[in-house]
Amino acid sequence: MTRSEAQVLALDLGTSGAKAAVFTPSGRTVGLAFRPTTLRLLPGGGAEQDPADWWHATLGACLECLHAPGVDRTRIAALGVTGQWSGTVAVGSAGQPLRPALIWMDSRGAPAVDRVAGSTFGVLPYSVPRLLRWVALTGGAPGKSGKDALAHILYLREREPELYAEARYFFEPKDYLNYRLTGVAAAGYDSISLHWVTDNRRIDAVDYHPGLLGLVGIDREKLPPLLRPESELGTLLPEVAERLGLRPGVRVALGAPDVHATAIGSGAVRNHRPHLYVGTSSWLSCHVPFKKTDVLHNLASLPAALAGRYLLINEQECAGACLTQLKDRILFPEDGAGARGSFAELDRIAALAPPGSDNLLFLPWLYGERSPVEDHTLRGGFFNYSLGATRAHLVRAVLEGIAQNARWLLGYAERFAGQRFDQVRLVGGGAKSKLWSQIYADVLDRPIQLCADPELVSLRGVAALAFGALGECSSEDFAERVPVLETLEPRRELRGLYDELYAAFRGYYANNRRWLARLNRSGGSDAVL
Repeated sequence: MTRSEAQVLALDLGTSGAKAAVFTPSGRTVGLAFRPTTLRLLPGGGAEQDPADWWHATLGACLECLHAPGVDRTRIAALGVTGQWSGTVAVGSAGQPLRPALIWMDSRGAPAVDRVAGSTFGVLPYSVPRLLRWVALTGGAPGKSGKDALAHILYLREREPELYAEARYFFEPKDYLNYRLTGVAAAGYDSISLHWVTDNRRIDAVDYHPGLLGLVGIDREKLPPLLRPESELGTLLPEVAERLGLRPGVRVALGAPDVHATAIGSGAVRNHRPHLYVGTSSWLSCHVPFKKTDVLHNLASLPAALAGRYLLINEQECAGACLTQLKDRILFPEDGAGARGSFAELDRIAALAPPGSDNLLFLPWLYGERSPVEDHTLRGGFFNYSLGATRAHLVRAVLEGIAQNARWLLGYAERFAGQRFDQVRLVGGGAKSKLWSQIYADVLDRPIQLCADPELVSLRGVAALAFGALGECSSEDFAERVPVLETLEPRRELRGLYDELYAAFRGYYANNRRWLARLNRSGGSDAVL
C-alpha cells in the first residue's frame, strides 16, 4: 500500500467517552464517531470508570467510524490510541480487569503518598532527601493531591491488598486498550512517568529505577515493559480485526497519553511553541529540549511522545467541567424530557454581558487545583456577586474566570521555558467558541491562533504517531500540516480592565486559601460534583 493510499484509525479514550476517527496522509478526517462512557464519583475523592465500558465504547465508536462514507477499511494500515492520563487499571494474569479503573480525578491515594513522600520535622510536605532524589531522577515528584497513577497503586496496595497481590499488571488507560487490541503489555516513556519510578535523565534510554521502586514499595514485575516513543507496538489481534472488519496485519502504534498526543496534534511541535488545551480540564504546554522541575508550582518537563524530546507538564483541574456544571446543574437542570441547554446556547447568552462581566469574578477550582498551585482543598464559586447579576453575567464570568486561571499559569510556564510566548495556539473543545477564544486573547494579552478541528487534536496527534510507525512520513511532518485558520489579537482597550480583575483573582486565592483548606480538609464535597 502506498503512502497516498494508506489510512489510519485513531482512538481517543476521554473521560466522557471514546472517539474514533480515520485520517488520510494529508491530515483530512474522513470518519468520526463517539460513544459515551459513565463516570462514578465516590465519597472521599473517588473517581472510577469501568474498563469493560471503555472497551465497548471503543469498539462501538470504531465500527460507526469505519462505516463512514469516506472510509475504505481495506486501506486502514495502522491504528493508534491516545486517552486520559494518570489512570490505573489492575488486570489479572488472564488480562481481565480486577476492579473499576481509578482515573485521573481520584484522590484517595493522597494519604499513601504522604507516607511515602515523608516530611521534614512535620513542616515541609516532602522529606528533602527523597524529594531531591525524585527530582534528580524523574524530573518531578509525586503529587500530594493523590491523583497520580502512583497514588492509585499505593491506595490499592493498602486498601485492597488481596487485589494488589493478584494483579499481573497495572496499566495506564491507553496502555490497557493497547493490551486489549494487541495482547502486548507495554508502556511508553511518556505514559509511565506519573508513576515516578523511572530514571528520565537519558531521554533516549528511560528505564525503571530500582531505588525508586524500593522507595515506593511497588513490585517491578507488576509494571509493564517500557518502549521508546514513536515505537510500533505490534499488530491487531485477529479476533479484533475480524470484529472491526479490518484486514489482518493492521499495525498498532504505541500511541501516547492525551496530553502528549495533543502537543503533537496542535501542530505546535517545535521546541518552545506553546499550545493551550481547553477541554474538561486545561493545560499550557510546549516541547522543550531539557529536563527541568519547578516544584513550587507543580511544573516539570517529562518524556514526550516524540523521541528525544521533553514536554512541559502541568494541569488546571477544571475548565470545561465548570461550564458543564453551570449548564447541567444550575441553568438547565434536567427536566422530565431529559432536555438540556447546549454549549452554543451558553455562548449566545455570554455574549449579552459586557467584557469583565461587570466585575463579577468566577473561581474555577471546583475539584481542587494542580498548577500553578497543587491544592486539592481549593474550591471555586462566584465572587462579587450582586443583585444586578444576570444569567449572561454568570456565563461570561465562568468563561473569563477559566481564562484568568490560564493567565495565572502562563507566567510560570514562560518562566519555566525561559522565554515569552509571543502567541498561543488554542485547542480542545473550548477553541470552537469564537467568543471564548477572544476572551483568552484579551485576558492572556497574547495573540491566539485557531486551527482546524480543534476538538480533534488528540486524535490527530496519535494519527501522526501511527503514520510515523508506518515509516512513510514523520510524526512531526504530519502534525505540521494542520492549518491555522485565524489569529485573534488582544484588544488593547480591555487591558486595564482584565489586569484589575486578575489582581482580584489572585487576591482571592491569597486571602482565602487557608479557610478553604480548613473547610475542605476532608475532601468531602468532591462527591457531589
